[in-house]
Amino acid sequence: MESTDPHHGHQHGPGPSPQQSAGPEKLPGIRHVIAIGSGKGGVGKSTVSVNLAFALQQIGGWIGLVDADILGPSIPGMLGLPTGQPPATTPDQKIVPADRHNLKVMSMGMLSGDDSPAILRGPMVSKYLRMFISNVQWGNLDYLILDLPPGTGDTQLTLAQSFPLSGAVIVTTPQDVSLKIARRGLRMFETVHVPILGIIENMSTFTCPHCGKATDIFRHGGGERMSRELGVPFLGAIPLDAEIVTCGDEGRPIVLEKPHSIAAEAYLAIATELAGRLQGHPTAVLKPFAWNWDTGEGEPAWMESGVRASGSRTTAIGFRRRDARTLSVLWENGNKNDFDVRDLRLACRCAMCVEEMSGRPLLDPKSVRPDVTPRTITSVGNYAITFNWNDGHSTGIYSFEHLRALGERGAVEVAEDV
Repeated sequence: MESTDPHHGHQHGPGPSPQQSAGPEKLPGIRHVIAIGSGKGGVGKSTVSVNLAFALQQIGGWIGLVDADILGPSIPGMLGLPTGQPPATTPDQKIVPADRHNLKVMSMGMLSGDDSPAILRGPMVSKYLRMFISNVQWGNLDYLILDLPPGTGDTQLTLAQSFPLSGAVIVTTPQDVSLKIARRGLRMFETVHVPILGIIENMSTFTCPHCGKATDIFRHGGGERMSRELGVPFLGAIPLDAEIVTCGDEGRPIVLEKPHSIAAEAYLAIATELAGRLQGHPTAVLKPFAWNWDTGEGEPAWMESGVRASGSRTTAIGFRRRDARTLSVLWENGNKNDFDVRDLRLACRCAMCVEEMSGRPLLDPKSVRPDVTPRTITSVGNYAITFNWNDGHSTGIYSFEHLRALGERGAVEVAEDV
């Protein structure tokens, strides 16, 4: 009989076990959720995601992998998983992920065959993505890897708004066009307060297997140069190796098939570096919350222990109801702001309150009643909150940058009055 222990049969490789790392779980049973992305297609994100997952497994982690490219899934082929065979579900309607060499996997490709494309509008793509992450019986994981589609669209925004990501890894190839677009992907994650864990340069130097001559087919060193320019970690370079492609096409990732190859060793080094960075750099991030303003149910933490003088001025680590009409916000650098809730209602920047193209205000302040208050305040990823007001308005997202700017403007106005 097969063991139900999630760690049964798993052999820890060299290095410390990520499961021993400090810090709260990002999702129930999951310590770290990592997005693998790039602004550009064709840079090998899926190949990197698969091999990085197995490399993290080899250094002692339990790993899950989500093929977040709902419309163009490629993970099943790289792992030799059957397609068009819907997975089983548990009695409580959780999806049972596929298991390949102790790697737990979820992909749209498992639900539909190669000749049955998923033809979905944006909202349905987001619905499937949320289901693949939160409605799957993952068990206990050290890392959940999310292999993203190209671009900076619905999938990336859904992840940033819906799940507490530990960070993003940006994959690029060395040539300039890839670097420029990868830079946009990186900036997108920074905008929504997803930490950049590092850059991986894929398809780097090619070494001829016959003569041993090294050739920089797509140039070399661009990823490392970009990491220096942007002040983010460089995790490493993966060589351009035909065996990586062959192993992927045959459903046998190179990290497993040829563990002593240069490419496999590069993946192992990157996995070790990534695990070390996640262990050594804990961040003060609030857990997701849905807070009832009147009853106090679901009130988020006020993380005084997370205050650092050098911390971010736009990372909120505490929300508190100071009184019935005042919301207090604590920032990572120790600053605090108090907001009158009606002022926040008037500061909404949604399309109903501000004309998107011109920025012209559409909301008449006289139409907002004096006693307006929040019904609920809900976290949006790591970068914003949203309000459900008692006047029925609920479409505004208040980014931490917007709140901080409001707080600083209010402080200046108070100082001028004094």
